[in-house]
This record gives sequence, structure tokens and C-alpha cells, in this order.
Amino acid sequence: MAETTKTRGNRPPKGFRSAERGWPELHRIPHPPRRLPLLGDVLGIDRHRPLQDSLRHARALGPIFRRRVFGNEFVLVWGARLVADLADESRFAKHVGLGVANLRPVAGDGLFTAYNHEPNWQLAHDVLAPGFSREAMEGYHGMMLSVAGRLTDHWDRRLAAGRTVDVPGDMTRLTLETIARTGFGHDFGSFERDRPHPFVTAMVGTLGYAQRLNTVPVPLAPLLLRTATRRNAADMACLNRTVDELVAARRRSGAGEGDLLDRMLATAHPVTGERLSPQNVRKQVITFLVAGHETTSGALSFALYYLARHPEIAARARAEVDRVWGDTPHPRYDQVARLRYVRRVLDESLRLWPTAPAFAREAREDTVLAAEHPMRRGAWALVLTPMLHRAPEVWGPDPERFDPDRFTPAAVRARPPHTFKPFGTGARACIGRQFALHEATLVLGLLLRRYELHADPGYRLTVTERLTLMPEGLRLRLERRHRPPEGARHRDPLDQDEPAAARRQHPAEPRSAGRCPVRGAGD
Repeated sequence: MAETTKTRGNRPPKGFRSAERGWPELHRIPHPPRRLPLLGDVLGIDRHRPLQDSLRHARALGPIFRRRVFGNEFVLVWGARLVADLADESRFAKHVGLGVANLRPVAGDGLFTAYNHEPNWQLAHDVLAPGFSREAMEGYHGMMLSVAGRLTDHWDRRLAAGRTVDVPGDMTRLTLETIARTGFGHDFGSFERDRPHPFVTAMVGTLGYAQRLNTVPVPLAPLLLRTATRRNAADMACLNRTVDELVAARRRSGAGEGDLLDRMLATAHPVTGERLSPQNVRKQVITFLVAGHETTSGALSFALYYLARHPEIAARARAEVDRVWGDTPHPRYDQVARLRYVRRVLDESLRLWPTAPAFAREAREDTVLAAEHPMRRGAWALVLTPMLHRAPEVWGPDPERFDPDRFTPAAVRARPPHTFKPFGTGARACIGRQFALHEATLVLGLLLRRYELHADPGYRLTVTERLTLMPEGLRLRLERRHRPPEGARHRDPLDQDEPAAARRQHPAEPRSAGRCPVRGAGD
């Protein structure tokens, strides 16, 4: 066994750990060619698209590889067997590193950015988990419908004026308003603004700054990013000020009807009686407002891109909406769950472009990854989710092809576990997963029922990175549908072999023992 890592107490080593400190046989792991002394693997690097740059290396180097940038070496993993082993909660845990750690100045020990040893993430998780129960989700449904109505009103005005719609911008407006109103009783007025709300501008700025910190040598960051650092400080102040005003307004009114903010302010832990501190409430609200809308807006934007590019898939999804919802002007909560094919469209979009495109795992104790690569306690690896979702041994020889039927119940059952991970894994997986999936499925259903979607034939998908992923410059031309086509309300013959249990719930992946008990924006 590899040399044991000595640490005090039960905590793994803290701070950034370059891979040579935690991987005793690092020399066995391939790296890009033309490595330079001191600088590392920087030749040909794309500073603006580091994730897609890593995907390029992954295709060339295989299921595990390493990169060295400015003296820091790290290991990247995407092979299905390796990722399945990293998902073992008894041996591995979430690692807060790279861009996520760079967000700690603004998000602190919020659900997404907390270190495992910090108590507030578990306290917040236990206090907020009931806010994502089925009963709570049904309570959010009406507000989701209301915000979606503001989107369709906005799109109707664009259509009447003969103008295209800005998909990423409008999905960001939609999802910000949804989490703000359902979780915190706040209205940002996003659809009444010509420009994004200052909170959104500040959020994009902090995400971009966190990513830029990874592209320069740490000692030189104060010099090379002097202007960006000042701008980031202003962005952080804007986020804090906005959230402080929101919380202060709630404390004055006391009228939140049991939403997430009420739980943060007034709910004690069911066992210990502890409450979240005012400082942690601020961090949790920022976490939910940022993570609760940024990733969902990306998922919706990619799904709309693929629907516009594949009219035959859009037609099948639209027929399902017409059949399941009929003439109901406002679909019920349970009717959304019955849009099984629409959900497959969403899952397939998340497969190709998971908007949270990576997660890191660290060894709880000295171990051997997949019986092949020794790791010391605290050693970590970054899982490249888009490459995991393209592993040929799991997804076949054409993983780039968009095919929602990869997510039929039979196909899901046939796949190994831990091969579809758009929401992370384990105890620190996304607490708001079900919220995001319900919102996105509802919105796709409403838009498909109301519009025909047409993409610019000259548009080529360009993915922008700001820790999360988003299609850049995507605009669609709309055509209003006046009524469901004749014969649309029939059962899709391709769904007839779907068992009753699967029709009631269509999970993206079999539940594992290590999955967060509340499957579900922040963690």
C-alpha cells in the first residue's frame, strides 16, 4: 500500500493539493505532449473554454489523465469504471477545489461551497430538505406557472413584433424569477427590464472571475487580475447587498408562507435545535439564487436548441404534451410528471451538456482507485461529466447523437449505475434536483404546446463557460400554434411497453445507497 498520509484529527488535508502529493504512482497516468518546464501543459490552452479544452485532451489521452498548469498538477477522470468507484461514499467524499473554492469569498459555507468538515452544510441540508418534499413541490407549482406565463407573454410580444427570442437570456430571467419567488418571495422584475438585473450581472461576473483565477499563476494573480479583482469586489458587494435587503424585508414583514427563506430564518434542526446564523443565511440565499437558476437556465437553453434542431423529436414531444394536457389551460402538478418523453429530451440534453460540467471527489482514507491507482488520504480527482456521458462503453459508438430514447425505462435499467451524473453524486448531490427537473419539464411542455421553434440554419452551437455551461448567442424564431393537430391525443406507441411504475416516476438513473435522501439548487 502507498505511504500513509499523516493528518491531525479526522480531517483530510486542507487547501489545494497538487496531484504529486496524493498520487504515489502519478507517472503511470498520461499527460498532454509538449509539457514545458515550470509552465506545464499550457501550449494550445484555451483560457476561455478550459472545460472544452480538457474534453479535447480526454479524447486523446483516455479515461484518466493529468494536466499541469503553472506548477499545479491535477488528475481528471471520466471512465465509467473509475467514476463508479469514486462514487463510493464509504471511501470518497466531495472535494471543494478549483473554481468552486474560488467562490467561497461570496458563498462561504453555503451548501455548494462548504468543506465537508464545516457543520453548516449538514445543518442547512437537514433544515431545508423538507422544502423539497413532494408537498412543498406541489406548493411551488402555481408560482412556476405564473412565472412561465410572464415568459410566454414576453415571447408573444417578440413574435408579434417579428423578432427572434434570446434563449439563454430569457431562460435566465425565467429561472431567476422562479427561484426568487418560490424560495424567497422576491420579484426581480426580470421581464420588465431591458437589461439583466444587476444581481445577474454581478453573478456572471463572480462566476467568470472564479474561473479566471484558475488560469493565472497564484503569485501573479494580484498583478495580472488587478482590475478584475476590483470589479469582483464590487460584484460581491452587489450580491451581498441584494440578499441583505431581501432578508431584511422578510424580517420586517414576516410573511413568507413557509418558503425556503422562512425555513432558513425560523426553523431549528429537528434533533439538535440549532438554527442557521444570520451570516450563513446570507450565504445560503446567495447559493440558492445563483445555483438554483444558473444551471436550470442552461439546461433549458440546451434542450430548446436540440428541439429546434430536431423537428421530428419536437413533434413527438409536442404530441405528448397535447395528449397528456389536452385543453387544460394550466396543467396540474401531476400532469407534468406524465410528460415522460419531454423529460427524456431534458435528460438527453443534460447528458450531452450537463450545465454543472464537473465535480471533484477526494479520498477519505488511503485507497486504490478501481484497484489500479493508489491514492493517499485527501488526494482528489476531477470528474469530467460531459465525457462520462459520452463513454462509448456505456452510450454506444455514436454518443454525440441526440437521442432521447437513451432514457427509456428499459435503457436506464440496462445501464450500470453512476453513468449519468448531471447533479453530482452522494450526500452532497444537488438538493434541488427535483425542483429543477419539475420546473424545466413544465416550461418545455408549455413552450412546445404554444410555439413551433425554428433555429437559424447558420447557427453553430458554441458553448460558453463561466463555471457553468450555456449555449452562446442562441436565438430562435417562433411560430404560434393555434390548436393541437388532429389526432394528437393518442398514446404514443413507442411508450406502450412502459411499465406502470415507470410511468409514475421516470428516474434518470437507479437510486444508489450513497444518493442524497432528498433527490433534487445549491448542494
